[in-house]
Amino acid sequence: MEKGYLRVYTGNGQGKTTAAFGVLVRALCAGKRGYVGQFIKDEAYNETFLSRHFKHLCIEQLGKGCFIDRKPDSLDKAAAQAALRHVTELMASGQYDIVVLDELTIAIHYNLVSTQAVLDALEQRCLSTEVIITGRYAPPELIAAADLVTEMKEIKHYYLQGVLSRDGFDH
Repeated sequence: MEKGYLRVYTGNGQGKTTAAFGVLVRALCAGKRGYVGQFIKDEAYNETFLSRHFKHLCIEQLGKGCFIDRKPDSLDKAAAQAALRHVTELMASGQYDIVVLDELTIAIHYNLVSTQAVLDALEQRCLSTEVIITGRYAPPELIAAADLVTEMKEIKHYYLQGVLSRDGFDH
């Protein structure tokens, strides 16, 4: 049995979800089974269409939307806690070789789920399941538990020049 590692992609720079999907596509092309649970997103970004091209991929949007223009509420908290219970079962089942938990650190940062609950969920996973967690603000305890941590650091971004998200490149 191959050991699955825990990867965390964090930081304020662009590319965390993109990096996770890159590893996911690599695994899928090698015949692995994949799952993506998006903890905050509730909009069909282009990467969600990958499941049309890979029969061994399941993508679920488990959140109630981004917090750009609002504060999270009790519905967001209930959704995140239900999502964590759901992905805990999936990770423990061994059904998937790779599991991406997109924006999970945002759910932790906004106290929708606790760091300890996430660590407990990870402890229950099948030993061969690779897990990638993405999002800004990864807590030190999660970083300590991870086998690989990459911090995306923003140096310069065209968003600051008024360029919004571009279809096919940024979402």
